[in-house]
Amino acid sequence: MSSLGESVRTAFDLVVRADAVLVRTVLLSLGVSGLACLFAAGFGLLGGAWLAVAKFPGRRAVLMLLNTLLALPSVVVGLVVYLLLSRSGPLGSWGILFTPTAMVIAQTILVFPIIAALSRQLVADSLRDGGDQLLSMGAGPLMCALLMLLHDRRAVVTVLLTAFGRAIAEVGAVMIVGGNIDGVTRVMTTAIALETSKGDLPLAMALGLVLLAVVGLVNVAIGLVQRGQGSALAGVR
Repeated sequence: MSSLGESVRTAFDLVVRADAVLVRTVLLSLGVSGLACLFAAGFGLLGGAWLAVAKFPGRRAVLMLLNTLLALPSVVVGLVVYLLLSRSGPLGSWGILFTPTAMVIAQTILVFPIIAALSRQLVADSLRDGGDQLLSMGAGPLMCALLMLLHDRRAVVTVLLTAFGRAIAEVGAVMIVGGNIDGVTRVMTTAIALETSKGDLPLAMALGLVLLAVVGLVNVAIGLVQRGQGSALAGVR
């Protein structure tokens, strides 16, 4: 491209006319990150609720490890999953390396600590406010924790949106285990990195615009959920 202005105009044109490559890449990104958050939520919410009420030797160490994993580098996750799924790895017979399935697995591992840690803190705070009443009614500790998650579902939605924002914007893990194969495993972040290195700035910019829009919508949704939660609490008072 002869100028930055021309690149920007072309990028906007790609977005407006819904370029086929752009749409395919965006849909794959949303699908991979959405499935990863769905699977991570299944394990993370239950695990977080259990950790909020469980008492066992080494619990403090487990909580410290979980909080440490909040800053887990995505490239480390990608490396671990790659070693597990490679031909010489223990799961190499599955034959899913460099497929969207491998990318979902990597992102699930990446966002699981976020969901587990935040939901654990959410349950712990909620139990301090109203857990005694549930316990007095005969509910077990884990049942109380799960009921608190159901009661604070707006906060749970915020946790899940936060995890999705982390997943959709990461590049290291999906690059390593997906291979960035055009039309197969190329998502927005990996495509931006590749197209920029190739000098195809319009497509990279167009993908960047869409990615910023998705992340922006996630943040707006989080704000709306939190505002609704605050209004509900004010109404109760």
